[in-house]
Amino acid sequence: MKVLIFYASYGGGHLNAAKAIESYMLDYYKNINVELIDCIKYVNKTVEKVTTAAYREMAKKMPWAWGKIYSNSQKGPLAHITTRSNTIMAIKLLKLLREKKPDLIISTHPFGSQMCSYLKRKRKISFKLATIMTDFAPHDQWLVGNDFTDYYFVAHDKMKQYLISKNIDESKVYVSGIPISNRFLKSHNKKEIMDQYLLDENKQTILFFGGGEYGLGKTRTIKIFESFVNSNFNIQIIAIAGKNEKMKSAFEEIVKNYNKSNCVKILEYTNYVPELMSISDLVVTKPGGLTTSESLVSNLPMIIINPIPGQEEENAEFLENMGIGIWIKKEDDASTILTNLLSNPQKLEKMKNNTKLLAHPHSTRDICDILFN
Repeated sequence: MKVLIFYASYGGGHLNAAKAIESYMLDYYKNINVELIDCIKYVNKTVEKVTTAAYREMAKKMPWAWGKIYSNSQKGPLAHITTRSNTIMAIKLLKLLREKKPDLIISTHPFGSQMCSYLKRKRKISFKLATIMTDFAPHDQWLVGNDFTDYYFVAHDKMKQYLISKNIDESKVYVSGIPISNRFLKSHNKKEIMDQYLLDENKQTILFFGGGEYGLGKTRTIKIFESFVNSNFNIQIIAIAGKNEKMKSAFEEIVKNYNKSNCVKILEYTNYVPELMSISDLVVTKPGGLTTSESLVSNLPMIIINPIPGQEEENAEFLENMGIGIWIKKEDDASTILTNLLSNPQKLEKMKNNTKLLAHPHSTRDICDILFN
């Protein structure tokens, strides 16, 4: 059996979800030939380079503009332009599909699903098509060509009900959760990890994601970080600055000013997120689909910062409504929100328990079971 997994490089979540599926298949389905492909880069490297760069710049400098594009792409002229452009690019993709002859395509980005559903509709090629929606709020771009999509995998039941309301057959929609790495399911030795990072087991541990390479909302992030560092609560902080050297320097300056180097650890990019989440009591992060799924599986209440207008703001609103996250908006005072949360252990515990309502620890396995068994 030949399987292609399509993703697109607009944010890391689509790729990481695709990698999680690929990794699980390589471990447990030795008789299946699987290949991971950036479908936009394949059909047009120039388009991929320009559009991914545009996405990053807009998310960083003009998030309101990205939010408007996200909203408008559900309806009106822009929705039709997107559909037409994908139709044109699908012709290029056909060459790859005829060469690879897949039995199944798994897509973690709507563009891949749209191109494949178009080719199926035109009877250019025959294969099963599975779409994995990698956010906690639905967007109609995922549903273009749904008559020719055989499986939809969604994060929670409300999304399933939304798809059904759009006349998508209930039998095609599975509440699986977003696929995550199996590393989040492993048992980790808390003491060893605490010792490795010189942390105190008697303090609450806060995992603080600083926005990564592009420094989204840098000024706001630094102010919120300072509120945590300046707190009088018995906490310790693991701050991840990613590849953003300016963010790292700003974090280090704050720690130095408050003389808190003994209880704040600042890291650059790290591949030990599963281990760090396993020892944490609270996570501060943007609400991307994959990071949110990882936090839920790790039973971590969330403080949500700097969501990009569009899908991330919708994710943030959903998580607040579910009693799992607290969204620090522009007009909010971060110190007050932090004080109210940390002085109320019952609230923190309730948020922790609420994560279990949405967590799908075996999402990757469940998706593969449905597709291959």
